[in-house]
Amino acid sequence: MYQIVRIEDMVRVPAEHFNEELEVTLKNILAEQYEGKLDREVGSLISVLDVKSDGIGRVIPGDGAAYYNASFRALTYKPELQEIVEGDVIEIVEFGAFIRLGPLDGLVHVSQITDDYLNYDEKGQKFVGKESKKTLAQGDKVRARIVTISLKKAKENKIGLTMRQPGLGKLEWINEKEPVPTEKKALKKKEGRK
Repeated sequence: MYQIVRIEDMVRVPAEHFNEELEVTLKNILAEQYEGKLDREVGSLISVLDVKSDGIGRVIPGDGAAYYNASFRALTYKPELQEIVEGDVIEIVEFGAFIRLGPLDGLVHVSQITDDYLNYDEKGQKFVGKESKKTLAQGDKVRARIVTISLKKAKENKIGLTMRQPGLGKLEWINEKEPVPTEKKALKKKEGRK
C-alpha cells in the first residue's frame, strides 16, 4: 500500500552547504540517506516530499558540521497481507514468475499462477497452459494477492503472491468474458431442476 508518512530525524549538514537554503539542503541530504531504502515499519521509501526544520543548528566540538532537527513527509510503499496488487512480469523461471510491484518485487510460484497445469518453455521464457493454452511471459501485466511477506533488506525481501482466485491473473485472462448461456439453455437448466 502506498502511503505518506511523517518522519523525524537529526540531519548533519556539512559546512560547505551553510550558504545554501536550509530546507533544500535538508531535503537533498535526506533524499540521499532514505530514498530507495527499506524499513520494516514504513516499507520502501520512494521519495522525500518536503522538509521542515526549526532552523536552529547545533554544533558538536570537533565536527565542522551543524545538526538540525528535521521533520519530513515521505512517500512509501509497504505491502500488506491479502492486498490485491497489479504489476509487470519481469522474469520467468522454472519455479515461477517474478512480478514488479512498484519499488519491490514479488514471486508467484508456478503452482499459484492458474488452475491449469503449466509447461515451462525455457527457450521462450514463458509458461503455457496444458489445456487452456494461455501463456504468461515477461512483460505481461498481472493482478495478484499478497499471501506472504518477509521484509528484511532491499535485496533480501520476500513477497509471495497468488493468482489462483477469481478476478486475479494475467489481465487479458481476467478481461476475457465467460460464455453466457443462451436463453434456451438457461430455461432447460431451470426446467430440469423441478
